[in-house]
Amino acid sequence: MWKSVQRAAMATVHLVVAAAMCFGMYLFITVLLIAAAGTVVVVGCWLLPEAVLLIRRIAGAKRNLTARWTGREIPEAYTPMTGTLRERLRISVRDPGTLTDFRWMLCYYLYGALLALALPLWPLGLVVDGVWAGALRRDPVVLPLIVRLADTEARWSTALLMPSPKARLARRVEELKETRADAIAAHEAELRRIERDLHDGAQANLVALSMRIGLAKRAYDRDPDAARKLLDDAQTQAERALTELRHVVRGIHPPILTDRGLVGAVRALAASSGLTVTVDDGGLDAGTRAPAAVEAAAYFVVAESLTNVAKHSGADRAEVRLARTRRGLTVRVRDEGRGGVDEPAGSGLLGMRRRVAALDGTFEVTSPAGGPTVIYVELPCVW
Repeated sequence: MWKSVQRAAMATVHLVVAAAMCFGMYLFITVLLIAAAGTVVVVGCWLLPEAVLLIRRIAGAKRNLTARWTGREIPEAYTPMTGTLRERLRISVRDPGTLTDFRWMLCYYLYGALLALALPLWPLGLVVDGVWAGALRRDPVVLPLIVRLADTEARWSTALLMPSPKARLARRVEELKETRADAIAAHEAELRRIERDLHDGAQANLVALSMRIGLAKRAYDRDPDAARKLLDDAQTQAERALTELRHVVRGIHPPILTDRGLVGAVRALAASSGLTVTVDDGGLDAGTRAPAAVEAAAYFVVAESLTNVAKHSGADRAEVRLARTRRGLTVRVRDEGRGGVDEPAGSGLLGMRRRVAALDGTFEVTSPAGGPTVIYVELPCVW
């Protein structure tokens, strides 16, 4: 009986908030009428985009309210309201999300006041269920009706606020535009890095090598000892150039990934990081390998994360977890450092985010002041 009362009380609170929002929607009709009239007479056409933005915020609040009751998020799919006044007017009228919100508003005027049906059930439920459940030890029959009303209200709101397929497609197109731009930016940055490494490292060493060989050829006849020393220096310079080239190649696609797979490459990173790193492979050693692009992105995330831990966190320990899921590969890097990571300030997080976004993955950073810092990445792939 007590659980039924608690559940009915929670449902009533949900219905009270829904009814208050519905009452606000009735008042909002005035704003809509003013915006419509202003658009018709052109003078107040700037009101329409602002009214649509306000409707989006109200619908967003309703989505959050419904999600708290049902435990399931309701996605949003809106075209960003940007550009000139003409463009914003066009988006306000043509965005499929506007029609979805307007349809929900019209229906919400009718079902938003289900609280009126729930309140009379309370005294009836306390009497009937008090006797039926308290004295006779039976299941309550009246108070659960209040919960059903809240479930009904949430179910209708979910159905009405769910973006249409056209809206979801438009939003997906916008996301792909953003990820494509990020991928292009990441590619250009990678090309600049490779060019810089080749120019400052391998090319400089090769130029020095060529000069030493030339000097050795000139000194060979008159001073063989000096020529031999120059050739020794040239050999050292050639080894440096090879080292620089290997470093550049590892930056493009680490050979260790091809030879040892992701788990072996991550373990090698952990061993050479200078930290005490625990690696949980999630059983990937025994399973099918992910695509090369996915493994390279995961490797880059782990390498950059461990570098950040060593340079900025102040921690001497870290934890790396790899896991295979039905949708792809997940990577989780955690440290107990000072936290407070500021992504716009750098730390390589933007590069990681762009590389993950290029594969349509998700990148999340949690780093409160005082730690811990957790980087979580999910890369979609087919196993």
